[in-house]
Amino acid sequence: MTDRRRKDLDESDVRVRPNPRGSRPRSKDRPRHSEATPAQVLTVDRGRYTCLLGGFEAGSPDDGLVVAMKARELGRAGVVVGDRVALVGDVTGAPGTLARIVRVEPRGSALRRSADDTDPVERVIVANADQLAVVTALADPQPRPRLVDRCLVAAYDGGLEPLLLLTKADLRDPADFLASYAPLDVPFVVTRLQPDGAIGGLDAVRARLEGRVSVLVGHSGVGKSTLVNALVPGAARATAEVNKVTGRGRHVSTSALALQLPSGGWVVDTPGVRSFGLAHMDPDRIVAAFPDLAEGTGECPRGCSHDEPDCGLDEWVASGGAGPAGPSRLESLRRLLRSRDAP
Repeated sequence: MTDRRRKDLDESDVRVRPNPRGSRPRSKDRPRHSEATPAQVLTVDRGRYTCLLGGFEAGSPDDGLVVAMKARELGRAGVVVGDRVALVGDVTGAPGTLARIVRVEPRGSALRRSADDTDPVERVIVANADQLAVVTALADPQPRPRLVDRCLVAAYDGGLEPLLLLTKADLRDPADFLASYAPLDVPFVVTRLQPDGAIGGLDAVRARLEGRVSVLVGHSGVGKSTLVNALVPGAARATAEVNKVTGRGRHVSTSALALQLPSGGWVVDTPGVRSFGLAHMDPDRIVAAFPDLAEGTGECPRGCSHDEPDCGLDEWVASGGAGPAGPSRLESLRRLLRSRDAP
């Protein structure tokens, strides 16, 4: 019987599980996607982004709507309504197709808020809008000036022009409410329900929105979706009555949606808000929206909140640096600054 000698083992006998992903090393270089198709996000729903090819300036949503998902290479970068994006893949918009968002272009403006006043992480709600229309009912439900102030702060900070859009003037005269915002020189429009059920003042609203991208923000029950339905026939945004016991509206719009106006321009209807956190906001960014006062901050101590005894703005305004309206403008500015700390 022949002896079988055990073979001496070496490294060639070691079995290695094959790499299922292949052995090609990963590259740090990412594709440039120079041939990607430009588009703009109209709405976001559970990780799917409905985009308009060419963007808001290109034309009607009746042609060129594409559903896309965010490419893995974007990582955790957020994509919101109004973002200008680059698409690859199937951009035909045919049922069942899905493109990929591979790039988000730099934002010209951004409406931001934090979850609450203890959370410094800012969240972008809408990008690349021109105007923030703060929708407020004069009654039923009652106005919430602190929320209005916070929305104005967010507009100034994000590079959007503010607009006060007051509804239900048939229930209360708007004069007292508007008087408190007069020093800010914020433009406004007023609507009222007419006896025949039509909305009075709608032409003035259209004039303010025409040719612009406007975000509509307001707490539930103020008539925001009712306005959108009147401005955009066929929009069919859900509406709800105000609870007669609590005086609050019920959330009916669940996601932001950009809609094209027949007269030109776009409106972005957003879900009703109950709070508008500003924990991420720097006071100097708010003061910058008041050029007649910002020049006087040169004498402020380092880290000045602009609402303290040593603030240099007091002397600046007292010396006439901000003109005759300086005192009321300063008080309005400080009211907005205090809104960051008031619920």
